[in-house]
Amino acid sequence: MPIYEYRCGQCEKHFDATQSVHVRVEDTVCPHCHAQSATRLLSSCTTQVKGTRKPGFAEMKAYSMLDERMDKFAKLPPIMGKRATPDTIPPSDPSTDGIQEN
Repeated sequence: MPIYEYRCGQCEKHFDATQSVHVRVEDTVCPHCHAQSATRLLSSCTTQVKGTRKPGFAEMKAYSMLDERMDKFAKLPPIMGKRATPDTIPPSDPSTDGIQEN
């Protein structure tokens, strides 16, 4: 069962209570003044991570391998030589579609 931290609204003292998740805050009784005016506080919690590797190690390794490969590819010459610039001048007569007559 979780441990909840409370503050009493009547005597203003803080206390902890081990309660079920289903217990309502309004039903919690202060152990000092026995009033039912407690407010649940947001307290810190601890977590335990088990494992032998750092989180994100696989991603860091993948990115470093990608960088190495990109460096190798950058040093290679183009496969078919340099690429020619495309002809961007439109034909003068749209009915001929670029076909010239003699």
